[in-house]
Amino acid sequence: MRLLLILFYAGQLLAADLPPAFFRALHAVETGGRKGAVLGDRGRALGPLQIHYGYWLDSGMSGRYEDCADYGYSCRVVNAYLRAYAPRAVKRRDYQTLARVHNGGPDGARKTAAKQYWRKVKACLTRQHNL
Repeated sequence: MRLLLILFYAGQLLAADLPPAFFRALHAVETGGRKGAVLGDRGRALGPLQIHYGYWLDSGMSGRYEDCADYGYSCRVVNAYLRAYAPRAVKRRDYQTLARVHNGGPDGARKTAAKQYWRKVKACLTRQHNL
């Protein structure tokens, strides 16, 4: 029985992973596709997806904040953060809500300031023709 529960929850986590096209769009908007230890937001954000320290903490990911310089690790951080703060949007693949939460925090979907960020992400997704 325990094995079935573990397999069920592992399947749920894998099913919740967002598609690579979503992360490519965030990457394009955040750093123009640059990789590595890119600093932004006056030194308060790190890496290709511009992750702040508090965001990283809230994601619950193991490792070090400095690991956010790695694109793959950053994608996993964003995925974990969005699963924690916008689980219904992850399940529905509501990219607008997800982009706005990534940009504006847990209440980002309600923040007017995050609308412009969503427009940029949407334009990247449209160019990719993947979502």
